[in-house]
Amino acid sequence: MAAPIDLTASATQLREALLARRFSASDLLEASFARIDALNPSLNAVVAQDRDAARAMAKASDERLSNGTARPLEGLAVTIKDAFDVAGLPSSGGLPAYRERLPEQDATAVARLRAAGVVIIGKTNVPVFSGDFQSYNPAHGVTNNPWDAGHSPGGSSGGACVSVATGMAAFELGSDLGGSIRWPAHACGVYGLKTSWGLVSTWGVIPPPPERRTPRNADLLVAGPIARSAADLDLILPVLAGPRDATIAGSSLPPPRRTDARALRVALWADDAFAPVDAEVADAVREAGRWLADAGAVVDETVRPSLRFSEAFEVYALLNHAVVAYGLPPKVRARIQAQSPNYPRGDLSHQALQARGAGMTPSLYQEIGQRRLTLKRQWARFFQSYDVLLCPPAPVAAIPHDHGPDIHARRLNVNGTERPYLDFLLWASLATGADLPALSAPVGLSRNGLPLGVQIIAPFGEDRLAIAVGAMLERADCGYRTPPIAAP
Repeated sequence: MAAPIDLTASATQLREALLARRFSASDLLEASFARIDALNPSLNAVVAQDRDAARAMAKASDERLSNGTARPLEGLAVTIKDAFDVAGLPSSGGLPAYRERLPEQDATAVARLRAAGVVIIGKTNVPVFSGDFQSYNPAHGVTNNPWDAGHSPGGSSGGACVSVATGMAAFELGSDLGGSIRWPAHACGVYGLKTSWGLVSTWGVIPPPPERRTPRNADLLVAGPIARSAADLDLILPVLAGPRDATIAGSSLPPPRRTDARALRVALWADDAFAPVDAEVADAVREAGRWLADAGAVVDETVRPSLRFSEAFEVYALLNHAVVAYGLPPKVRARIQAQSPNYPRGDLSHQALQARGAGMTPSLYQEIGQRRLTLKRQWARFFQSYDVLLCPPAPVAAIPHDHGPDIHARRLNVNGTERPYLDFLLWASLATGADLPALSAPVGLSRNGLPLGVQIIAPFGEDRLAIAVGAMLERADCGYRTPPIAAP
């Protein structure tokens, strides 16, 4: 009898085992099905499957593995965030109206993964329209955190991160507009890469709604991999990178400027008066800095990019809310826009920014574009002196479920003080507003046994540098841990 497959091994290790024929793609798939059957009833991460189609894909992969024609990701069993169209699978985006929607065409990133040999198991849960920081919706219910079912796994790629954390999938495909990869990766203890804007096509992703898609990637929105090791991200990213035409070879990815912590120049930004951070999260960021310093890096906690956090956030938030509002029903959008006169220019409350962003005009869009260009130049100058910036992925660790109907009435507990729920956007804004790559990498556990991570921001186009620094931390014993629910 074959030895059990370690489903929480990295995708890189699983691929090596497949190529060595230690087990087959069909074996891996059936083991993944068994894991889903055992864990998903209590976690509700996987919300759609076609097991017959998956078994046919696994059989075809086994033929290629046997005859020496294996593709880069051949036989790896994966799940896909329900924000992405997958041909033949329900693709709802968390909206009840789309629950039975069956696309005829894959999203571009999905098509690239399929062409690279993955076996698609099914879809993972998201909030409605990927518009919340918890993963629940009327179509598919609530997803629970694998470290504590009373807590959310985060969102919007919450089901995706649960699937990866528990070994239900070898890796996942997520999307990120306001921290939607980084926050749940932090909350579930996995690696999540927000890619440089434009590196990976977001054609076929919700939002925007399917009937309002444009050929150009939506501003700020990116797609990226979620995995159990930094090496996995390096394996997957070249497959995903490239333009909308899935037949074109992936984009060239420059090698990381550093692969060793020695001489690595690190700036550390663990907390800020504008964006308060819970002490345990800030400590995890500093711990990551200490690990890198011990390995030879030069770590500086006094330096900052020459930008104001409030300016970076306002520019990002206005554009983010405009992107989200574009896909909202006209009546809902109009109701939000109608609130704009109630808020003066310079009001940085989340309600004000949402209303102003929803009413984005061509002149405001042009102004935002000029301000973003200034921010990008400030970041570029900063990265002439420093390789990466370490900062929090989010202000808190995983939060208890809170599905209050008014998102602005929800609160976060930061060091015993209530903060607005939409503060989740603050630390996400730094990289997203400037189109920079950012990796959320696991560091350790809180006193309550919940995962803690660090956000690693790298220069534009240097996604592999963020991955390389994640790998340095992994070698220093920071990294993925198996949640108790998935332990042998």
